[in-house]
Amino acid sequence: MSIILKQPSQPAPRVPSAQPFPCLENAVSTVSPVHAVHLKTLYSEHHGWLYGWLRGKLGNRAEAADLAQDTFLRLMGKREVTPLAPLREPRGYLATIARGLLIDRYRRQALEQAYLEALAQQAEPVSMCAETHAIIIETLLAIDRLLDGLGARTRAIFLLAQIEELSYVDISRRLGVSLPTVKKHLVRAYTECLMLAAA
Repeated sequence: MSIILKQPSQPAPRVPSAQPFPCLENAVSTVSPVHAVHLKTLYSEHHGWLYGWLRGKLGNRAEAADLAQDTFLRLMGKREVTPLAPLREPRGYLATIARGLLIDRYRRQALEQAYLEALAQQAEPVSMCAETHAIIIETLLAIDRLLDGLGARTRAIFLLAQIEELSYVDISRRLGVSLPTVKKHLVRAYTECLMLAAA
């Protein structure tokens, strides 16, 4: 079984720039001048450290540069909601955001690998463009996040119903919960799925 992914030509990977706030300049222009000053200061004082920290974790300059930039973009998105005041522990805060992005990255890689392995099990070769592949992976990630956010019992009930195709009664027996409990958790899971589909 072979998988054929059509790849468009890839641009060269981004690497850190010596210019202050290189790719974030346009994004900073959308926030208030006070926020922009705080963000630029934070960036100029801590970008080098964050990039080095990420490079040590990833072992790849381009990926570290991308993730460092994504960390500052995420910070900017969070701080648009609340006033941007100087942070007491900026490196700790940046590292926390970057760790979350690293976890998302590893989760995406694991999910993509599982998807490719499932495709490899197909009898016929599967051919798709890179855009379709990316859309499928993003959809699978959204479903994964949805399931992760359901809570252990709701997730277990939902997966028993969807993957193992058990009836409400069988789920109730297997988990030792009442039938109304099964129904309540499935309604919650289906509602979340509908909200995801509508988004």
